[in-house]
Order: sequence, then structure tokens, then C-alpha cells
Amino acid sequence: MKISANEIRVGMLLEYKNDLWEVLKTQHVKPGKGGAFAQVEMKSFNKNTKLNERFRSNDTIEKASIEEIKFNYSYKDEDNYYFIDPKSFEQINIKKNIVGDKGKMLTENLEVIVSFYNENPLTLQLPNQVICTIEATDVALKGQTVSSSYKPATLDNGIKIQVPPFIESGDKIIVDTRTIEYVKKV
Repeated sequence: MKISANEIRVGMLLEYKNDLWEVLKTQHVKPGKGGAFAQVEMKSFNKNTKLNERFRSNDTIEKASIEEIKFNYSYKDEDNYYFIDPKSFEQINIKKNIVGDKGKMLTENLEVIVSFYNENPLTLQLPNQVICTIEATDVALKGQTVSSSYKPATLDNGIKIQVPPFIESGDKIIVDTRTIEYVKKV
């Protein structure tokens, strides 16, 4: 789908120079002399390189067509994570390097959104919040102010976060998957 250069937004995926690019930054510039243009910083999905490009306002760019499908997490092995389509019960596998650090937050039957480009998995999107169990945490010291003091804790998946002093080992909490921060106790 062709879009105009002034429609480029951060997070968009573009097909440009025979590659797939994610837009990191965009700035629309209207100089005193000459025509307006969009200064765009992009990162290649395949080569992991960055590119700064100027597009005139009347240029058109190919926006990548991405298909998003909901899957439930099933299990993992040494190289892949496996997901099941809840409608068709088809199983897909996604390489660990695509999932990245998000793999630590996956729990059995967790619903995720997988983005596909040309039928190849591209990105994995977790729900904004997941429930985790505190495996270990320090004892809160008396006299600490509740409003500003947080203590370190280790979750059942091995991730270390900061939690309020009233949280103890074995408690279930909600964690924000985007920032990996404590939200509230369940």
C-alpha cells in the first residue's frame, strides 16, 4: 500500500530499497527556501542497520502489509518457542532471537499477538500485564517510608524487579510487560 511521505509515523514498517524497515524517528521540515520534506530514521529488520533518509512531501513510500494473528503460548525447546492458533489448532514455531527477552514472560496458554510479513513471523506482542509469583524477596526494614522505598525481588521466571515493602515471597503480583515493572498485588 503506497502512502505519502507526510503520512510516515514512528513504528510503521516500510518496504524500501528491497528491505523491510521500522521507522524509529520522523521529523517534518519546512525550510524557508525549497520544498518541505520528511527526515526519517529507519532500522532494517533483516540487516540490523540504520538509515537516515529524506523524502520530499510528494514522494510515495510502500507501507508493508502486516498480518496480526492471536496465538496461545505452548512450550519452548533449545531453539524455538511454540504457539497454537486457538481457532484452527495449528502449531507454529518462532525462533528464540525473534522472541528475545519477552520469552521470560511467557506462561502456558498466554495469549499473544504474532505479526507476520510474507507469512514469516516478525514480532511478538505480549499482553500489557501478566500475573507472576514472587520467588524470593528481601525482608522490609522497619522505619522505611512506604511511599518511596522499594526492595528487590526475583520472580518465578527469573526476572528481577523492584516491589513495595509489603510484598513477600509467594505473593502473586501483576507486572507490566512493556516496562517490566510492578503494577499491583493480586
